[in-house]
Amino acid sequence: MSAGSSSLMWFRKGLRIHDNPALEHASKGSNFLYPVFVIDPHYMKPDPTAPSPGSFKAGLNRIRFLLQSLVDLDSNLKKLGSRLLVLKGDPSEVIIRCLKEWDVKRLCFEYDTEPYYQALDAKVKGFASTAGIEVFSPVSHTLFNPAEIIQKNGGRPPLSYQSFLKLAGEPSWISSPLSMTISSLPPFGNVMNCEISEVPTVEELGYEEAQQDEISPFRGGESEALKRLRQSIENKEWVANFEKPKGDPSAFLKPATTVLSPYLKFGCLSSRYFYTCLQDVHKNVKRHTLPPVSLAGQLLWRDFFYTVAFGTPKFDQMRGNKICKQIPWNDDDDELLAAWREGRTGYPWIDAIMIQLRKWGWMHHLARHCVACFLTRGDLFVHWEKGRDVFERLLIDSDWAINNGNWLWLSCSSFFYQYNRIYSPISFGKKYDPNGDYIRYFLPVLKDMPKEYIYEPWTAPLSIQNTAKCIIGRDYPKPVVYHDSASKECKRKMAEAYALNKKLTGLVSEDDLINLRRKLEEDQKPEVKNKRQRKLMG
Repeated sequence: MSAGSSSLMWFRKGLRIHDNPALEHASKGSNFLYPVFVIDPHYMKPDPTAPSPGSFKAGLNRIRFLLQSLVDLDSNLKKLGSRLLVLKGDPSEVIIRCLKEWDVKRLCFEYDTEPYYQALDAKVKGFASTAGIEVFSPVSHTLFNPAEIIQKNGGRPPLSYQSFLKLAGEPSWISSPLSMTISSLPPFGNVMNCEISEVPTVEELGYEEAQQDEISPFRGGESEALKRLRQSIENKEWVANFEKPKGDPSAFLKPATTVLSPYLKFGCLSSRYFYTCLQDVHKNVKRHTLPPVSLAGQLLWRDFFYTVAFGTPKFDQMRGNKICKQIPWNDDDDELLAAWREGRTGYPWIDAIMIQLRKWGWMHHLARHCVACFLTRGDLFVHWEKGRDVFERLLIDSDWAINNGNWLWLSCSSFFYQYNRIYSPISFGKKYDPNGDYIRYFLPVLKDMPKEYIYEPWTAPLSIQNTAKCIIGRDYPKPVVYHDSASKECKRKMAEAYALNKKLTGLVSEDDLINLRRKLEEDQKPEVKNKRQRKLMG
């Protein structure tokens, strides 16, 4: 690069200093370095019509987590003689304007496989190439480059975890040490007419701080991520024996996992560094669990979903998605969806999980499995895309590829097809937490319900409901469906849908689904129909 030249480091995810090849490249041989983050109204603008505080795309918990991560990044950049330059607006327009005004010769940003960022990046790269600006966009958000794995597989993404592992092998970077520190950064030059601000507060974005009755206990930022990672890997035995899907979904004060997912989502923690730390632990112990259940296996799952998502057009929908079974989910399900989303299905285990999601923006992976199964193929037969939207908005670790992948999986639309295996909304939670402490914490209305009835409060005699100061149907809802009959009905619908997909070799049209839905309704046993109508009226 010529003397006196400027680089722009565009932060989106990858909100860290350690193992950040884009930042390292941007700082090399530059006289000036502009570290930029753009506040994107698409994600950050308050939406007064949303069912809970936040924007159309993100709940307040995730927005707060992102702002905390930016404050931490800014503070870490200041230690290196720089700072974070925050701008607002459509990211591609803002970045193009900065490139022009600051006479930038080199643009660096971490590669992103999400369709939203792919579109933004195409715009910005298009401008950069005509302006003769060098673009450096390394893959460092994942362990592998999804495009390379797809290429190895003849241009198609591998559709099973095992075939992914076989293709992936060892990451190519594993033999060279990761760059964990940067000693100093070039200063930024004149910002001209670009409006630079500090990292905004929640209130400056237009939110009322008092909008939320409980705030996520997890704080954003690289410093917090590295501290949490150190605490997790200190206990070598725990790491060596970690086995998913084991773990207690009802443990909330001290969760039974690392809770590193939100830090990986925003790139406050490098997945490559995490993987290296796990390999080091494995070298120093006699025995350890292996993928898919080990902690390293979890990171590989993340890469698996990233790869399939990147190589599958319309991965985030049912229609037109080649790997997704076409299923006639309920159309008239807004009441059921709202009851599920707001934690008033009448099943305390399900409702407590959904309240934890709304309040904390997080819940244990097995808890996620339970509520996703309940909404879709287990009990309510509501479309997985609707549940996915709720998770996408409320989770602090919501990640496009993983969230869609998990909903496809849990609704038995792709990857996993044993639709007869259903999580019971009663016995599953009881197995981990027979006293119902988790329920009592997130649903205080049930805090005095005896443990014999806490998972099925509608079965408690009226005298007991009175003593517990919780009358079912008044203080806490009756079940929206009865699990035994509802799950039986769901299995019947799934069996018919699977048979149709098989018969038409996956080429199921909108009309085929409409006809199947009509047939399913006609075949539905009259007493089930009547029971549901009575229930909705009552």
